[in-house]
Amino acid sequence: MHGSSLVTTETLDGVTVVTLSPKCANLSESVIQPVSDAFVALGAVDPPKVVVNLKHVAFFSSSFIEVLFRLWNSVKDKPSGGFGLSNINDDCREILDITNLSRVWNIYDDEAAAVAALSKA
Repeated sequence: MHGSSLVTTETLDGVTVVTLSPKCANLSESVIQPVSDAFVALGAVDPPKVVVNLKHVAFFSSSFIEVLFRLWNSVKDKPSGGFGLSNINDDCREILDITNLSRVWNIYDDEAAAVAALSKA
């Protein structure tokens, strides 16, 4: 499976929004590599503001957390860098709460709120 069929990107108000396709409902080991490959280029977006929309994701493994962590690290320290997650279901939110990543990453109820917050940063 190619990363391009799993991930779409668009720019809204200077923020790159990455949406995982319904094929990523279960982000297990079988799709991590193509998703990771697609995310690598996102570290170079300009301006370095990225929202990952997880509206189609029902489950993710620790490998996906690593992918998110690498993306966050690639944008967070750049001038005007920003990172956020949106549309997270309760189960995925619980994983982020348990790992304390919900304290590190900005989490928004929906894409519009995430874009609004990061576009002002």
